[in-house]
Amino acid sequence: MASEAEADDDLAVEEGLGELRRITLEATNAGVRLDKALAAALPDLSRGRIQALMAAGRVSLGGRPLTDASARAAAGDYELDIPPPEPALPLPEAIPLRVLYEDAELIVIDKPAGMAMHPAPGNSHGTLVNALLAHCGESLAGVGGVARPGIVHRIDKETSGVVVVAKTDRAHQGLSALFASHDIERRYIALVRGAPRPERGTIETRIGRSPHDRKKMAVLKSGGRLAVTHYRLERTYGPADRPAASRVVCELETGRTHQIRVHLASKGCPCLGDPVYGSGPASEPVRRAIAEAGLARQALHAAVLGFRHPVSGEALRFESPLPADMADLEARLAALPG
Repeated sequence: MASEAEADDDLAVEEGLGELRRITLEATNAGVRLDKALAAALPDLSRGRIQALMAAGRVSLGGRPLTDASARAAAGDYELDIPPPEPALPLPEAIPLRVLYEDAELIVIDKPAGMAMHPAPGNSHGTLVNALLAHCGESLAGVGGVARPGIVHRIDKETSGVVVVAKTDRAHQGLSALFASHDIERRYIALVRGAPRPERGTIETRIGRSPHDRKKMAVLKSGGRLAVTHYRLERTYGPADRPAASRVVCELETGRTHQIRVHLASKGCPCLGDPVYGSGPASEPVRRAIAEAGLARQALHAAVLGFRHPVSGEALRFESPLPADMADLEARLAALPG
């Protein structure tokens, strides 16, 4: 290994001891918030990460620790003593994954229904995070200083389909920015009761916790957060004048908790099999089709995810076919008499 003097000017690494980064801020940075100036000079570290390093006394100028992230930057040579990633609290679990894409920065998974995204009270094992800790192993560079995958968006436990997860801080920042600016293609397929009218449109509401049931989300007249879903009726099943069920394509502009499920239910077309937002039983032939298909969850699938790679800039797009339970249900619905 090269000695510290022989190493790159801004990076010296000692195995097992983390990294010592050196960065020079020029006079042009004078007066800028210190955490902002350092984050701009070190794009793979977030401002939050730099703030945490400063609070721990790991950022210095001329050997003097700097702990006030809001202080104004001064020209000079700064050192950041970055510890190795802390062990993640969730335990790695060797759970098979369907990997659609993986590189040093991120990984794209076709998540099965029944798998939660991350551990939560009462659901500490068998999650996507547990599986990724085992799958990615030492390739996790650490997000926020912790050796863990960076969850930038979520799909419900019982919703299947494509999700992207960051493996590095810079990928986490880049993906978060893409989702925040809605510069992501997210297309879902839902099998629903009845058929929405009009056949295509945009549902724009505010969504927040239901005032009647804190475990549910609801469309609110005030409060909550703006939620926008674009939908298109793709196919109906049963009588043409009064469909028993239909296939609806939804594209997300925002990504609120249970957004598609709440929005479709607000149109009187809840996802088939949805135990929370079902709002009444489907017709007897549809109930029979659900039972025979073995569908035990909401019929919602994240079919398409497209975005520009946050590091390389490459345009990426991933598709996932309907899983077996939804494909079986759709075939049975298609056989309903017209």
